[in-house]
Amino acid sequence: MAETPVYMVVNLHIEDEERYLQYEKGFFPILKKHQGQFVTYDDKIETFEGFTPPEGRIVIFSFPSEEAAKGWYDDPDYQALSEHRRAGTRLEFLTMVHGLPPR
Repeated sequence: MAETPVYMVVNLHIEDEERYLQYEKGFFPILKKHQGQFVTYDDKIETFEGFTPPEGRIVIFSFPSEEAAKGWYDDPDYQALSEHRRAGTRLEFLTMVHGLPPR
């Protein structure tokens, strides 16, 4: 049986562009190392309904499984790199959303 893909949804506010760019530079090789795929980002999201619409940047990327996503997050290289994100942004959330299982 095939594994269920997962999507990472991130909402953040860039406060130090230079530190965030350091994070971005190292992000993609580590994402690829864990079979992740970048989907999109948007700085001008539009909310149609809801009480607390997110502001700032939304980023979406995916992994083929929950195990791959957790491996990415727990990777010591990612944790070291993420210090640049922590220093350069205000993170609202980094959330894992399970996709539909393959049919």
